[in-house]
Amino acid sequence: MKKIGSKKFVIPAVACLAVILFLCYYYFFTPMLAGDGSRYVYIDDDDDIDSVYAKLDTMSTHHSMSGFKTLVRHSSYEEHIRTGRYEIEQGNSAFTVFRKLKNGLQASVKLTIPNVRTADKLAGALSKKLMADSAEILMALTDSATCAKYGYKPETMLCMFIPNTYEVYWNTSVSKLLDKMDAESKKFWNFGREKKAEAMGMTKEEVMTLASIVDEETANDAEKPMVAGMYYNRLKTGMPLQADPTIKFGGKDFGIRRIYHNMLTIDSPYNTYKNTGLPPGPIRIPTVAGIDAVLNHVRHNYLYMCAKEDFSGTHNFAVTYEEHLENAARYSEALNKRGIK
Repeated sequence: MKKIGSKKFVIPAVACLAVILFLCYYYFFTPMLAGDGSRYVYIDDDDDIDSVYAKLDTMSTHHSMSGFKTLVRHSSYEEHIRTGRYEIEQGNSAFTVFRKLKNGLQASVKLTIPNVRTADKLAGALSKKLMADSAEILMALTDSATCAKYGYKPETMLCMFIPNTYEVYWNTSVSKLLDKMDAESKKFWNFGREKKAEAMGMTKEEVMTLASIVDEETANDAEKPMVAGMYYNRLKTGMPLQADPTIKFGGKDFGIRRIYHNMLTIDSPYNTYKNTGLPPGPIRIPTVAGIDAVLNHVRHNYLYMCAKEDFSGTHNFAVTYEEHLENAARYSEALNKRGIK
Protein backbone atom coordinates (compact mmCIF):
# COMPACT_ATOMS: atom_id res chain seq x y z
CA MET A 1 0.00 0.00 0.00
CA LYS A 2 2.86 2.40 0.75
CA LYS A 3 4.44 1.82 -2.68
CA ILE A 4 1.20 2.57 -4.49
CA GLY A 5 0.81 5.78 -2.43
CA SER A 6 4.33 6.87 -3.27
CA LYS A 7 3.70 6.45 -6.98
CA LYS A 8 0.64 8.64 -6.73
CA PHE A 9 2.85 11.55 -5.57
CA VAL A 10 5.89 10.84 -7.73
CA ILE A 11 4.11 10.83 -11.07
CA PRO A 12 2.44 14.24 -10.59
CA ALA A 13 5.70 15.66 -9.25
CA VAL A 14 7.61 14.47 -12.28
CA ALA A 15 4.88 15.82 -14.54
CA CYS A 16 5.02 19.21 -12.80
CA LEU A 17 8.79 19.28 -13.06
CA ALA A 18 8.58 18.44 -16.77
CA VAL A 19 6.11 21.28 -17.31
CA ILE A 20 8.32 23.71 -15.39
CA LEU A 21 11.40 22.69 -17.40
CA PHE A 22 9.48 22.98 -20.65
CA LEU A 23 8.24 26.48 -19.72
CA CYS A 24 11.73 27.57 -18.71
CA TYR A 25 13.10 26.32 -21.99
CA TYR A 26 10.22 27.87 -23.96
CA TYR A 27 10.51 31.34 -22.40
CA PHE A 28 14.25 31.58 -21.80
CA PHE A 29 16.09 29.32 -24.28
CA THR A 30 14.16 29.20 -27.57
CA PRO A 31 15.19 31.62 -30.37
CA MET A 32 14.17 35.17 -29.51
CA LEU A 33 14.05 36.65 -33.02
CA ALA A 34 10.85 36.59 -35.02
CA GLY A 35 12.14 36.12 -38.57
CA ASP A 36 15.35 35.16 -40.31
CA GLY A 37 18.81 36.70 -40.12
CA SER A 38 20.53 38.77 -37.46
CA ARG A 39 19.24 42.09 -36.17
CA TYR A 40 20.87 44.93 -34.26
CA VAL A 41 19.61 46.91 -31.31
CA TYR A 42 21.16 50.31 -30.53
CA ILE A 43 21.01 51.49 -26.92
CA ASP A 44 22.07 55.06 -26.23
CA ASP A 45 22.30 57.42 -23.27
CA ASP A 46 18.63 58.36 -23.45
CA ASP A 47 17.32 54.82 -23.18
CA ASP A 48 15.55 53.49 -20.11
CA ILE A 49 14.18 50.00 -19.57
CA ASP A 50 10.90 50.81 -21.32
CA SER A 51 12.64 52.01 -24.48
CA VAL A 52 14.91 48.94 -24.40
CA TYR A 53 11.77 46.79 -24.25
CA ALA A 54 10.25 48.75 -27.14
CA LYS A 55 13.33 48.25 -29.33
CA LEU A 56 13.48 44.52 -28.65
CA ASP A 57 9.74 44.01 -28.97
CA THR A 58 9.75 44.94 -32.66
CA MET A 59 12.02 41.99 -33.48
CA SER A 60 11.17 39.38 -30.83
CA THR A 61 8.62 36.65 -30.24
CA HIS A 62 6.04 37.34 -27.54
CA HIS A 63 7.09 34.51 -25.23
CA SER A 64 10.81 35.39 -25.47
CA MET A 65 10.06 39.01 -24.56
CA SER A 66 8.21 37.73 -21.51
CA GLY A 67 11.25 35.65 -20.60
CA PHE A 68 13.58 38.64 -21.12
CA LYS A 69 11.42 40.85 -18.88
CA THR A 70 11.41 38.16 -16.20
CA LEU A 71 15.22 38.07 -16.25
CA VAL A 72 15.34 41.87 -15.98
CA ARG A 73 12.99 41.88 -12.97
CA HIS A 74 15.32 39.51 -11.14
CA SER A 75 18.51 41.46 -11.89
CA SER A 76 20.01 44.92 -11.55
CA TYR A 77 20.00 45.58 -15.31
CA GLU A 78 17.34 48.29 -15.12
CA GLU A 79 19.65 50.41 -12.95
CA HIS A 80 22.76 49.70 -15.05
CA ILE A 81 21.73 49.87 -18.71
CA ARG A 82 24.80 49.84 -20.96
CA THR A 83 24.92 51.75 -24.20
CA GLY A 84 26.06 50.01 -27.35
CA ARG A 85 25.26 48.24 -30.59
CA TYR A 86 24.24 44.68 -29.90
CA GLU A 87 23.82 41.92 -32.46
CA ILE A 88 20.83 39.65 -31.93
CA GLU A 89 21.80 36.59 -33.92
CA GLN A 90 19.47 34.00 -35.33
CA GLY A 91 19.09 31.33 -32.64
CA ASN A 92 19.97 33.63 -29.72
CA SER A 93 17.65 33.01 -26.79
CA ALA A 94 16.21 35.53 -24.34
CA PHE A 95 18.86 34.43 -21.86
CA THR A 96 21.68 34.98 -24.39
CA VAL A 97 20.35 38.41 -25.37
CA PHE A 98 19.93 39.40 -21.73
CA ARG A 99 23.51 38.32 -21.02
CA LYS A 100 24.82 40.40 -23.96
CA LEU A 101 23.00 43.55 -22.91
CA LYS A 102 23.70 43.18 -19.20
CA ASN A 103 27.44 42.56 -19.70
CA GLY A 104 27.90 45.08 -22.51
CA LEU A 105 28.94 42.43 -25.06
CA GLN A 106 28.72 44.66 -28.12
CA ALA A 107 29.23 43.94 -31.79
CA SER A 108 31.92 46.15 -33.31
CA VAL A 109 31.32 48.61 -36.14
CA LYS A 110 33.42 48.79 -39.30
CA LEU A 111 34.28 52.48 -39.55
CA THR A 112 35.62 53.65 -42.90
CA ILE A 113 37.38 57.02 -43.03
CA PRO A 114 36.15 58.73 -46.22
CA ASN A 115 38.15 61.06 -48.51
CA VAL A 116 36.06 64.10 -47.62
CA ARG A 117 37.20 67.69 -48.07
CA THR A 118 36.18 69.36 -44.81
CA ALA A 119 35.95 68.68 -41.10
CA ASP A 120 32.17 69.10 -41.05
CA LYS A 121 31.81 66.47 -43.79
CA LEU A 122 34.03 64.09 -41.82
CA ALA A 123 32.01 64.70 -38.65
CA GLY A 124 28.80 63.99 -40.53
CA ALA A 125 30.15 60.75 -42.01
CA LEU A 126 31.47 59.49 -38.66
CA SER A 127 28.25 60.32 -36.80
CA LYS A 128 26.31 58.01 -39.13
CA LYS A 129 28.32 55.09 -37.74
CA LEU A 130 28.73 56.19 -34.12
CA MET A 131 26.58 57.16 -31.16
CA ALA A 132 28.28 60.58 -30.97
CA ASP A 133 26.52 63.29 -32.97
CA SER A 134 28.18 65.34 -35.71
CA ALA A 135 28.23 68.56 -33.65
CA GLU A 136 30.24 66.90 -30.87
CA ILE A 137 32.72 65.39 -33.35
CA LEU A 138 33.09 68.65 -35.27
CA MET A 139 33.76 70.57 -32.07
CA ALA A 140 36.67 68.23 -31.28
CA LEU A 141 38.06 68.42 -34.81
CA THR A 142 38.11 72.21 -34.79
CA ASP A 143 39.04 72.89 -31.15
CA SER A 144 42.59 74.27 -30.94
CA ALA A 145 43.35 72.62 -27.59
CA THR A 146 42.12 69.21 -28.73
CA CYS A 147 44.09 69.45 -31.98
CA ALA A 148 47.23 70.54 -30.11
CA LYS A 149 46.94 67.50 -27.83
CA TYR A 150 47.66 65.33 -30.87
CA GLY A 151 50.22 67.70 -32.40
CA TYR A 152 47.97 69.35 -34.99
CA LYS A 153 46.20 72.62 -35.72
CA PRO A 154 42.55 72.86 -36.77
CA GLU A 155 43.79 73.39 -40.36
CA THR A 156 45.84 70.18 -40.27
CA MET A 157 43.69 67.98 -38.01
CA LEU A 158 42.43 65.94 -40.97
CA CYS A 159 46.02 64.74 -41.44
CA MET A 160 45.50 62.44 -38.44
CA PHE A 161 42.90 60.41 -40.33
CA ILE A 162 44.30 57.71 -42.59
CA PRO A 163 41.60 56.52 -45.01
CA ASN A 164 41.10 52.91 -44.08
CA THR A 165 38.51 50.72 -42.39
CA TYR A 166 38.76 50.26 -38.62
CA GLU A 167 36.82 48.27 -36.04
CA VAL A 168 35.40 50.36 -33.22
CA TYR A 169 32.44 50.20 -30.90
CA TRP A 170 29.34 52.21 -31.75
CA ASN A 171 29.37 53.97 -28.36
CA THR A 172 33.07 54.86 -28.54
CA SER A 173 33.56 58.36 -27.12
CA VAL A 174 34.97 61.08 -29.35
CA SER A 175 38.14 61.27 -27.24
CA LYS A 176 38.72 57.51 -27.52
CA LEU A 177 38.05 57.65 -31.24
CA LEU A 178 40.68 60.36 -31.66
CA ASP A 179 43.12 58.33 -29.55
CA LYS A 180 42.59 55.37 -31.87
CA MET A 181 43.00 57.49 -35.01
CA ASP A 182 46.22 58.95 -33.58
CA ALA A 183 47.56 55.45 -32.88
CA GLU A 184 46.60 54.26 -36.37
CA SER A 185 48.27 57.31 -37.92
CA LYS A 186 51.51 56.63 -36.06
CA LYS A 187 51.37 53.00 -37.13
CA PHE A 188 50.87 54.05 -40.76
CA TRP A 189 53.86 56.40 -40.69
CA ASN A 190 56.11 53.84 -39.00
CA PHE A 191 56.48 51.75 -42.15
CA GLY A 192 59.38 53.76 -43.58
CA ARG A 193 57.13 56.59 -44.70
CA GLU A 194 58.40 59.04 -42.09
CA LYS A 195 62.00 58.60 -43.27
CA LYS A 196 60.97 59.23 -46.87
CA ALA A 197 59.23 62.44 -45.79
CA GLU A 198 62.35 63.57 -43.91
CA ALA A 199 64.48 62.86 -46.99
CA MET A 200 62.22 65.18 -48.96
CA GLY A 201 62.55 67.87 -46.31
CA MET A 202 58.83 67.68 -45.54
CA THR A 203 56.74 67.00 -42.45
CA LYS A 204 54.00 64.38 -42.44
CA GLU A 205 51.41 67.15 -42.54
CA GLU A 206 53.09 68.73 -45.57
CA VAL A 207 53.20 65.39 -47.38
CA MET A 208 49.49 64.85 -46.74
CA THR A 209 48.66 68.40 -47.81
CA LEU A 210 50.50 67.91 -51.09
CA ALA A 211 48.91 64.46 -51.47
CA SER A 212 45.45 66.01 -51.10
CA ILE A 213 46.20 68.31 -54.03
CA VAL A 214 47.52 65.41 -56.11
CA ASP A 215 44.35 63.41 -55.37
CA GLU A 216 42.20 66.33 -56.49
CA GLU A 217 44.18 66.71 -59.69
CA THR A 218 43.84 63.11 -60.85
CA ALA A 219 41.98 59.94 -59.93
CA ASN A 220 44.49 57.92 -61.93
CA ASP A 221 46.71 56.26 -59.31
CA ALA A 222 49.35 55.36 -61.91
CA GLU A 223 49.81 59.02 -62.83
CA LYS A 224 49.88 60.41 -59.30
CA PRO A 225 53.68 60.00 -58.79
CA MET A 226 54.21 62.10 -61.94
CA VAL A 227 51.86 64.83 -60.73
CA ALA A 228 53.48 64.74 -57.28
CA GLY A 229 56.92 65.10 -58.85
CA MET A 230 55.82 68.19 -60.77
CA TYR A 231 54.45 69.91 -57.67
CA TYR A 232 57.53 68.93 -55.67
CA ASN A 233 59.70 70.56 -58.35
CA ARG A 234 57.70 73.76 -57.94
CA LEU A 235 58.12 73.69 -54.18
CA LYS A 236 61.88 73.24 -54.47
CA THR A 237 62.25 76.16 -56.86
CA GLY A 238 59.97 78.49 -54.90
CA MET A 239 57.48 78.62 -57.73
CA PRO A 240 53.78 78.97 -56.76
CA LEU A 241 51.97 75.65 -56.93
CA GLN A 242 49.15 77.22 -58.94
CA ALA A 243 46.90 74.25 -58.24
CA ASP A 244 43.34 74.74 -59.46
CA PRO A 245 41.81 72.50 -56.75
CA THR A 246 43.01 74.97 -54.09
CA ILE A 247 40.92 77.66 -55.77
CA LYS A 248 37.84 75.48 -55.39
CA PHE A 249 38.69 74.83 -51.74
CA GLY A 250 39.42 78.47 -50.96
CA GLY A 251 36.09 79.53 -52.44
CA LYS A 252 34.24 76.52 -50.97
CA ASP A 253 32.74 75.92 -54.40
CA PHE A 254 33.42 72.26 -55.08
CA GLY A 255 30.98 71.92 -57.95
CA ILE A 256 32.73 74.12 -60.50
CA ARG A 257 34.22 72.27 -63.46
CA ARG A 258 36.29 75.02 -65.01
CA ILE A 259 38.61 77.58 -63.43
CA TYR A 260 38.61 81.04 -65.00
CA HIS A 261 41.27 83.73 -64.66
CA ASN A 262 39.07 85.99 -62.49
CA MET A 263 38.81 83.19 -59.89
CA LEU A 264 42.56 83.16 -59.33
CA THR A 265 42.48 86.36 -57.24
CA ILE A 266 40.30 84.90 -54.48
CA ASP A 267 41.49 86.12 -51.08
CA SER A 268 42.30 82.91 -49.26
CA PRO A 269 45.42 81.33 -47.70
CA TYR A 270 44.52 78.29 -49.80
CA ASN A 271 44.93 80.22 -53.05
CA THR A 272 48.18 78.78 -54.40
CA TYR A 273 48.19 81.26 -57.26
CA LYS A 274 48.60 84.20 -54.84
CA ASN A 275 50.61 82.40 -52.14
CA THR A 276 53.80 80.42 -52.55
CA GLY A 277 54.38 77.13 -50.81
CA LEU A 278 51.77 74.74 -49.53
CA PRO A 279 48.35 75.83 -48.24
CA PRO A 280 47.77 75.76 -44.44
CA GLY A 281 46.45 72.22 -44.53
CA PRO A 282 45.01 69.49 -46.74
CA ILE A 283 42.12 70.28 -49.05
CA ARG A 284 40.71 66.81 -48.44
CA ILE A 285 41.69 63.65 -46.58
CA PRO A 286 44.21 62.19 -49.03
CA THR A 287 44.15 58.61 -50.20
CA VAL A 288 46.93 56.19 -49.29
CA ALA A 289 47.77 56.11 -53.02
CA GLY A 290 48.11 59.90 -52.98
CA ILE A 291 50.35 59.89 -49.90
CA ASP A 292 52.60 57.19 -51.31
CA ALA A 293 52.69 59.00 -54.66
CA VAL A 294 54.24 62.02 -52.95
CA LEU A 295 56.70 59.91 -50.97
CA ASN A 296 57.65 57.95 -54.09
CA HIS A 297 57.27 60.76 -56.62
CA VAL A 298 58.82 60.45 -60.06
CA ARG A 299 61.98 62.52 -60.41
CA HIS A 300 61.72 64.56 -63.61
CA ASN A 301 62.15 68.16 -64.81
CA TYR A 302 58.53 69.01 -65.52
CA LEU A 303 57.15 72.23 -64.01
CA TYR A 304 53.80 72.40 -65.79
CA MET A 305 50.87 70.15 -66.50
CA CYS A 306 47.48 70.45 -68.13
CA ALA A 307 44.60 68.02 -68.43
CA LYS A 308 44.64 66.13 -71.71
CA GLU A 309 42.18 67.25 -74.35
CA ASP A 310 40.86 63.69 -74.69
CA PHE A 311 39.32 63.92 -71.18
CA SER A 312 41.05 60.68 -70.19
CA GLY A 313 41.70 62.06 -66.71
CA THR A 314 45.45 62.18 -67.33
CA HIS A 315 47.74 65.12 -68.12
CA ASN A 316 50.19 66.56 -70.60
CA PHE A 317 53.41 67.63 -68.86
CA ALA A 318 55.78 70.37 -69.94
CA VAL A 319 59.19 71.72 -68.97
CA THR A 320 58.72 75.20 -70.45
CA TYR A 321 55.88 77.65 -70.12
CA GLU A 322 55.61 77.98 -73.90
CA GLU A 323 54.99 74.25 -74.26
CA HIS A 324 52.47 74.43 -71.43
CA LEU A 325 50.51 77.19 -73.21
CA GLU A 326 50.17 74.94 -76.24
CA ASN A 327 48.83 72.13 -74.08
CA ALA A 328 46.45 74.53 -72.32
CA ALA A 329 45.13 75.90 -75.61
CA ARG A 330 44.23 72.40 -76.82
CA TYR A 331 42.43 71.61 -73.57
CA SER A 332 40.55 74.93 -73.59
CA GLU A 333 39.39 74.27 -77.15
CA ALA A 334 38.15 70.82 -76.11
CA LEU A 335 36.19 72.34 -73.20
CA ASN A 336 34.60 74.88 -75.49
CA LYS A 337 33.57 72.18 -77.97
CA ARG A 338 31.83 70.28 -75.19
CA GLY A 339 30.20 73.43 -73.85
CA ILE A 340 31.75 73.03 -70.42
CA LYS A 341 31.55 76.33 -68.57
